[in-house]
Amino acid sequence: MPLIALTGGIASGKSTIARRLAEKGAVVVDADQIVRDVQAPGSPVLRGIEEAFGEEVIGADGSLDRPALGAKVFGDPVLLAKLNAIVHPAVGAESRRRFEEALAADPDAVVVYDVPLLVEARPDDPWDLIVVAHAPASVRRQRLVELRGMDERAAQERIDAQASDDRRLAIADVVIDTAGDLAHTEEQTDALWERIRAK
Repeated sequence: MPLIALTGGIASGKSTIARRLAEKGAVVVDADQIVRDVQAPGSPVLRGIEEAFGEEVIGADGSLDRPALGAKVFGDPVLLAKLNAIVHPAVGAESRRRFEEALAADPDAVVVYDVPLLVEARPDDPWDLIVVAHAPASVRRQRLVELRGMDERAAQERIDAQASDDRRLAIADVVIDTAGDLAHTEEQTDALWERIRAK
């Protein structure tokens, strides 16, 4: 079972690549979805977040108030590290469980771990291939403003809170240039799939 890490900065087009690989037959394990799952109401992770950041980050329905938590941690490396120390171990354990589940279902499965914070959290896991979706920060900032309705400052804070492009590119086995149009990204993704299947 090839185990492929797919990473990229916010608004880099990583989800487009993951979707294309899923269409080709890959099993995509989505780190963001796992984060949401392990932070579900009543979970040990959510209790840990509440203890660390206060009840104001918990919504009236008992779920995590993401905007309230984001407002606290983005732009503050110490608080962000504190949050990551609570969340990352649980995400790591659950992702490994899902990899094993995919392998048990199909020993020949190609498993793609769609993970924005690979450099920050899991660069040394035994990946067969690390794929980086790459678009310059200026392009990603523009996408955040135009597609997600952020203002320039908030968009830049989100970009700055993640690893630098240089750090991501340094661990890449394959770089997919996502600065162009959708067809260009899909073309490169299709070539990647052929390379994986050939192995």
